[in-house]
Amino acid sequence: MSDVIKHECGIALVRLLKPLSFYQQKYGSSFYGINKMYLMLEKQHNRGQDGAGFASIKLDVSPGQRFISRVRSNEPQPIKDIFSQINGRINQSLEEDSTLINDTERLKATVPYLGELMLGHLRYGTFGKNSIESVHPFLRQNNWMHRNLIIAGNFNMTNVKELFQDLVDIGQHPKDYTDTVTVMENIGHFLDDAVLDLYYDLKQKGYDKKAASPLICDQMNVGEILKLASKKWDGGYAIAGLIGHGDAFVLRDPSGIRPAYFYQDDEVVVVASERPAIQTVFNVSQNDIREIDPGHALIIKKNGLVSITEINTPLPRKACSFERIYFSRGNDADIYQERKKLGQLLLPQVMKAIDDDIMNTVFSYIPNTAEISFFGMVETVERILNNIKADEIIAKNGSLTTEQIQNILNRRPRIEKIAVKDVKLRTFITQDSSRDDLVAHVYDSTYGVIKPTDNLVIIDDSIVRGTTLKKSILRILGRLHPKQIVVVSSAPQIRYPDCYGIDMANLGDLIAFRAMLALLEDHGKSQLLDEVYQKCKSEVKVNDRTQVNHVKELYASFSPEMISNKIAELINPDKVECEVKVIFQTIENLHIACPENLGDWYFTGNYPTPGGHRVVNQALINFVEGSSERAY
Repeated sequence: MSDVIKHECGIALVRLLKPLSFYQQKYGSSFYGINKMYLMLEKQHNRGQDGAGFASIKLDVSPGQRFISRVRSNEPQPIKDIFSQINGRINQSLEEDSTLINDTERLKATVPYLGELMLGHLRYGTFGKNSIESVHPFLRQNNWMHRNLIIAGNFNMTNVKELFQDLVDIGQHPKDYTDTVTVMENIGHFLDDAVLDLYYDLKQKGYDKKAASPLICDQMNVGEILKLASKKWDGGYAIAGLIGHGDAFVLRDPSGIRPAYFYQDDEVVVVASERPAIQTVFNVSQNDIREIDPGHALIIKKNGLVSITEINTPLPRKACSFERIYFSRGNDADIYQERKKLGQLLLPQVMKAIDDDIMNTVFSYIPNTAEISFFGMVETVERILNNIKADEIIAKNGSLTTEQIQNILNRRPRIEKIAVKDVKLRTFITQDSSRDDLVAHVYDSTYGVIKPTDNLVIIDDSIVRGTTLKKSILRILGRLHPKQIVVVSSAPQIRYPDCYGIDMANLGDLIAFRAMLALLEDHGKSQLLDEVYQKCKSEVKVNDRTQVNHVKELYASFSPEMISNKIAELINPDKVECEVKVIFQTIENLHIACPENLGDWYFTGNYPTPGGHRVVNQALINFVEGSSERAY
């Protein structure tokens, strides 16, 4: 993605099912779990670079011993930082007593972070400042072991105001106004109730508090706590939690918007946001890894019993398609093929744009997440060219010489690395008066491979704001003086804000929205914006479940091609003399390429939860009123 946006967070959970001595004997290290957590976070580093966190729980420790450890970082290399801190504490303990290394029980009792239950998180900040207080996991502490709660997740709630007010109404005083704190305190409220209910029941049976404590652990119904806590949640979420005595859970939203995968054997249970992380770190087949079903929770009891429990009634599956196009790593077997398919399905539009002139066209991509779609597109070009070559040879009916046949067979699509990103330059750029001039040099180009008679086709995975295209990429490519530049997006036009975890909250930032407004003006329909604004205003106080997406009406007058052409006008800087065309993936082909991930609300406006409609209507109100406030 040439435009920088903040997006998906990542989670990793590891539960060791054997005593630490088992891993010492089999794998040669009591730190097996910590090492695996480090790898799990590194293999999902693409999901968060603003911060990272790690928390662990030790099982069955004596009173007075620390059983919860947590470390968080918002340093430039947060994973490296947190594990440097962990290793520093471990090494300090070993330096003080070198005999600990061979005594797993003393090692566990002495060394922080060394536990059987671990939770890691990677953060992309979509909301608020990138302060250490915003980094997961979050911790809710209590002297009753059962009432300690650790939370980390990949989520955004559309109705955090309602959830926050519910906490206030029951007498709580939340320490912060964020969806993470609100969700944690929401779960914590019902956790407290469950602990007290179990205690009073056991008290009636003659148990004192000390004797009741282990029984509360055994009898706690985590699924019921999650059902009560999540009944009003509206959003996309994969939320992981650890309870102080050793229970753990990962809960997924009813539409399956946010991803969560797990693997289990007799040694370990592991959960991650991405399947390849588990495959690589634990060396297991993808067939051994399961997806947590929408609306369900994976629950791991302290005794090691693992269950999948329906928490909320599953809705039609609307898993985020942006996961497949851009966010997730492309080394997942299915995602790799889907991205190639996205490139293949774009070719008919590309061929029309270049008048089928393959030999006078150079194909390239904007580094580097579009590379797989590029492979799919070029493979399809090669098949077309092979058919052309075969037809030409057959048409000559044996009259060609060997040299002529060889010349025909040697024709290949012209593939070049044209745009090269200077990452170091990008990190240097700051918000100042010279920013635009610096942004223009974030990408560089390869000279000497483009002729004035060539079409230049360059594929990107998506176009969100169009800023980098306008201020950098197109200006640089224009210096190559091609006949025309065809910018291809493997994703459809992004027309609507996201409210489930991606930082696309402001309509005015979206190039497709700005193109639509320009078309309204061109066609003398600007009054429609005020009409839709009034409809959105009239529904501000209406129950979320009855709202509809009125912003769709603004796009209804124009075809996708009209909007694409207007986008091409808007992103074409004055200094680019050649024609610029923009091609977007169609919604229909997106669904063909990604049949299991049909979440497409940012393209279609079809939000999977009621809160989404309220958010998009509020986003239009904010735009018209010039408000920078978030719509959720």
